Amino acid sequence: MTKDLRSWIAETPELIRIGEAVSVRHEITAVQHAIEDDSRAPLLFQQPTLLNGRPSGVPVVTNVTARRDLLTRVLGLPERGTSAVLSERLSRPIEPQGVDADARRSVLADPSEALPVLWQHDCDPGPYLTAAHATTVDPDTGTDNTAVQRVWVKPGSQWPYFPYPSSHNWKNIEKWWARGEAAPIALWIGHHPAVLMGTQVKLDYPVSHWPSAGALMGEPLRLTDTALHGSSIRVPADAEIVIEGFVPKDLRVDEGPFGEFTGYAGEATRSPAIRVERVSLRADAIYHDFGSGLSDALIPDDLLIEAKLHEIARKVTPDVIDVHVPAYGRRFWAFVATRALPPQTAQALLNELLEFRRTKYVVLLDEGVDLHDPKAVLETIATRSQPGRDFVSRSGAGSALDPSLPLGTSISGKLGIDATWNGGRRPVVNRVPDAARRSAAVASAIERSRRTR
Repeated sequence: MTKDLRSWIAETPELIRIGEAVSVRHEITAVQHAIEDDSRAPLLFQQPTLLNGRPSGVPVVTNVTARRDLLTRVLGLPERGTSAVLSERLSRPIEPQGVDADARRSVLADPSEALPVLWQHDCDPGPYLTAAHATTVDPDTGTDNTAVQRVWVKPGSQWPYFPYPSSHNWKNIEKWWARGEAAPIALWIGHHPAVLMGTQVKLDYPVSHWPSAGALMGEPLRLTDTALHGSSIRVPADAEIVIEGFVPKDLRVDEGPFGEFTGYAGEATRSPAIRVERVSLRADAIYHDFGSGLSDALIPDDLLIEAKLHEIARKVTPDVIDVHVPAYGRRFWAFVATRALPPQTAQALLNELLEFRRTKYVVLLDEGVDLHDPKAVLETIATRSQPGRDFVSRSGAGSALDPSLPLGTSISGKLGIDATWNGGRRPVVNRVPDAARRSAAVASAIERSRRTR
């Protein structure tokens, strides 16, 4: 079976189908917020209501990647020790396979009126594409790049678009402008989680993401030419929706503010816009949305950051065991489990990991500490580190979307913490004897105390 969004839906019993009419204006996102600290179940809204109050003929699926356990299962990854396995798999890319264009596609004349694009948060100025994968091409080499980047869907054919200033898509667009040409672009929406993650792998420039998507799928990604751009920009043949157009140099518009991955509204910007010329859908298309600032949008990138940091760390020492980037840390925290390291190696490792743009806080932990347990991590930092001895403070490239930074800058302070025993003394841990814990009296008292809660 071809791996696509539909095959994932068929193979995911945890998916909940919502039959009630739910508005794309705030209501679908409100459901996601309500279950963010609970089930975070994948959701298929079968009767989304458009902004104009009419029912949409296109259902909405969201929370596809909101649960780490479901995502690692569908990718065939372990829930623990993920970073090493994922890093190794990405080291074996699989080239894509070209196929003929899907004949089932239909063209929408007015996509801003017909697509169930979500208006997520009250700080947003309108509905945004949040799971649109923007594909551009380097005009010098012909190498494509793909990234998840936000697009404001306004009435008409000019949609404000925010290509992050340091992104490879932005570099491609500027190259086209330097030639005096509008940059060709294609947006595609809806695919298997392995493909969604493959576009977010951290690569050098210019390198295509399609082989990485294949590595995560375990098979070649099926690509097809776009109707407008032909073979110069190819998109996944099994994507649900494809939007094609150009990014002109002289078209700048007000865009944002937008509720970012940080959980805060980003600033309004003066951004380019996409001149939309064609929108096509698969028969019975499904619209996919990422809940911005929620686990749904954070976990895929977190897993890939883990793999990247594991790759970086292994170049310093073979004693790195696992890396965890927790969703609650908003991509700014990274926990690294290692075997015993001498202090100088630990310092070198922290310095190397803090070079990576996505890191802000890095914590080294002994291999017995559960990286996925915030209580265990905080307790370890509190009891195994000294600020004057074990902290590394520096500045470096960070995220311009970090709300703690002054506007217009992406240079961030960074902190590394060596919370390992660091070759020093290891105090005896408080323990109750096993015999006491196994006694019948203790078991009875525990059961009684639980019943009275």
